[in-house]
Amino acid sequence: MKVLVINPIMYTSETKSIKRAASIKDTMMYDFCLAFHEMGHSVTLVGGEPFKPTEDETYPFQVLWWECKCQKICMPHCLPFMSETYRYVKKHHPEYDLVITSEVFSLNSLMAYRAAPDKTVIWHELAKHNAIMKKIPSKVWYGIIARLFMRNAKVVARSVEARDFVKKYCPNTDSNVIDHGVNLDKFKVSVEKENSFVVCSQLIERKKIDGILEKFAKYLNQYDLTYRLYIIGEGELKEKLQTIAQTLGIASHVIFTGKMTHDELLPILSKSKALLVNTVKDNNMISIIEAIAVGTPIVTTDVPLNSTYIKEYQLGIAKKKWDELDLKDVVSNSKMYIKNCMKYRYKLSTKQKVEQFLEIERERKN
Repeated sequence: MKVLVINPIMYTSETKSIKRAASIKDTMMYDFCLAFHEMGHSVTLVGGEPFKPTEDETYPFQVLWWECKCQKICMPHCLPFMSETYRYVKKHHPEYDLVITSEVFSLNSLMAYRAAPDKTVIWHELAKHNAIMKKIPSKVWYGIIARLFMRNAKVVARSVEARDFVKKYCPNTDSNVIDHGVNLDKFKVSVEKENSFVVCSQLIERKKIDGILEKFAKYLNQYDLTYRLYIIGEGELKEKLQTIAQTLGIASHVIFTGKMTHDELLPILSKSKALLVNTVKDNNMISIIEAIAVGTPIVTTDVPLNSTYIKEYQLGIAKKKWDELDLKDVVSNSKMYIKNCMKYRYKLSTKQKVEQFLEIERERKN
């Protein structure tokens, strides 16, 4: 099968000033396409040019970088507009068996669907209206554009919440859900854990890492002074968070590693007792999926959409507000949570995600 994957935003940028990464080989969409390739399919990945890596890379499949137009209005980090999408899909769609695009609220998904309606599947993540400009653009898009021009588009959601949201506007939304996946050949399980917790996150306001530091400080003082907290990531709040750690008297227990590649962070992630998440705004979080894949339980707020299956399969703790008692719980019941993660990890394989897409395509053709 020949597959075209259109995913302009290769990784999250909180601001319009996109900091180019050295490589895209740590991104979810790269691993997704790699799974197609390793299963014997021909795949082409399209990304927005502002996300093109700084280093020259070679890939086992074709990667195209298309220019993002009208960047003052259609900002590449949130609403990229690649005019090449319609022309390319219209011209080349006879060569492809399947076109996968990201998000219903996307100019590129609209163009791809209008150019090849019988071959396009929209992989949708958002579970509620985008809050920008008091939700007006989002409500207009879903209520008018999607209902009129994408009504019959085949949509596959990445979570139950996203499915229930988008099917109100696109009735041809599949009942099956296909979450993000990880390359299990890369993410190896470790059942041997150390006395440590880990945070994998941008150091920005909505992640509420200051709250994690406060809860970790209480855990240290009340239960176990041998624990360490690794904070992997960069962001504007790094110095402020380091100051908070000093003020709380836990600076010697907190290690700020900076941004790391997968090869660098995996030994830390796989050896930690839990991944800690305190976000107040997120969809599906890749870091949660990666932690489960290496057998590391989760302690999180109920904000990430992943929290649904964390609760259902007891992959850790997901609740509105967690505290030091929950850290004690995840440590005390570590073997049980790790065992559950090891059972669930196979559901997260990128190759299984590819199989799910192929099955949906087979059903559509029949």
